[in-house]
Amino acid sequence: MAQALQEAQALAAAPVAAVSTPQAPGGLGIIRISGAGAQQVADRVFRAKSGKKLAELEGYRALFGAVYDGDQALDECVALNYRAPASYTGENTVELSCHGGLYLLRRVLQAVLSAGARPAGPGEFTRRAFMNGKLGLTEAEAVMSLISAKGEQEARAALAVHGGALEKRIRALCQRLLDTVAHLEAWADYPEDEIPEVTGEGLMETLAALAGEMKDLLAGFDEGKLLRDGVDTVIAGRPNVGKSTLMNLLAGCERSIVTELAGTTRDIVEETVLLGGIPLRLADTAGLRLTEDPVERIGVARARDRLASAQLILAVFDSSQHLDEEDRSLIAACKGVPAIAVVNKTDLPSCFPEELLSETFAERVHISAAAGEGLPALRDAVQRVLHLSHLEGDATVLLNERQRDAAARAGECLNEALDALKRGMTFDAVTVSLEGAVSALLDLTGERATNAVVDRVFSQFCVGK
Repeated sequence: MAQALQEAQALAAAPVAAVSTPQAPGGLGIIRISGAGAQQVADRVFRAKSGKKLAELEGYRALFGAVYDGDQALDECVALNYRAPASYTGENTVELSCHGGLYLLRRVLQAVLSAGARPAGPGEFTRRAFMNGKLGLTEAEAVMSLISAKGEQEARAALAVHGGALEKRIRALCQRLLDTVAHLEAWADYPEDEIPEVTGEGLMETLAALAGEMKDLLAGFDEGKLLRDGVDTVIAGRPNVGKSTLMNLLAGCERSIVTELAGTTRDIVEETVLLGGIPLRLADTAGLRLTEDPVERIGVARARDRLASAQLILAVFDSSQHLDEEDRSLIAACKGVPAIAVVNKTDLPSCFPEELLSETFAERVHISAAAGEGLPALRDAVQRVLHLSHLEGDATVLLNERQRDAAARAGECLNEALDALKRGMTFDAVTVSLEGAVSALLDLTGERATNAVVDRVFSQFCVGK
């Protein structure tokens, strides 16, 4: 038992190493080594042209040389030296930059492991940064969100969280809760001291404000989810209004067949595109009309089904044509749904009664899909309809279900405290609920997260990060 414990402790103390660049051929590849003895391990495989040793080199310095497996030279290399605590992990770290061939990187990594390092686990470098106080749990989770970001808006939101915007907001909320709890307990325990009286009305006002902030924070989760998963978007309209031309314009390629014949699109054509940094999962649907063609009729039925479940509808109208019954049917289907009226073919003389769109559509844009005009206006309208235009700079968006769950528990505890006040319960009962809210927020930041939660967070990381 004692020997097994000693072996486990020795394994944990050993520096870890992994390839930190993508597992694909590239111009450069990086092997990262981190932990006590990282420089000594690197010195066993790296030989500088100058003859200097990494173990004797100060931090933030680089040496040029070559990496070896025994006496066999593997590649030219630049070794970057970092000294604790001024490194990503907070530990002594060396990064070996070689050419990015997959076979070559595997050989270099194997040499490093043979020299005394052990293979890093998923997310182990970032986990060490978390354990060494270099970043909080929400900031660590933002690293994976940055890596997996599909568009500009998602990347900006993740970068804001990684920069500490969410952590600062949660800590500020937590501090206000702790101040309130401390005031309640001090006023109850030391009535003879000159402590400001706690009134039900004042406490109600404070807790209502905190509950409102938690509600706003939770609302941001849905916005962040749209940025991560993409927005299920349907392009709909009657035949020949320019749906497929719009699809091709957004996709940047000939994704849908475009002809002058009505009913060309029979099935749903799908493509994921970025519009203003927002991923849209586009579905170009069959033109909405009554038809005797059995195949087209199936396509129209599928189009109507997708309309019913869409998160966003781009309702396309032909500005050169008069309103017909299919247009009216589409307008009715868009009521109460996030939708944008896209008035197409603005390069032709207009006879479309646009005033009929104002009651249903909060956003109306004019485009000429054939001429490629109007995309900036459509981009801005999409951001406004989805309420994503504010996700700039220091936006504080909850990035995943773990964060949402912790915030939801804090919100529930705050609502319980408010309910206790309204029912005339003692301040002790209110304090219990407030302490529950504090505990949930500390779970969110990772200050009270269990090992199981931390393990689950970092198990989702890629090896090498």
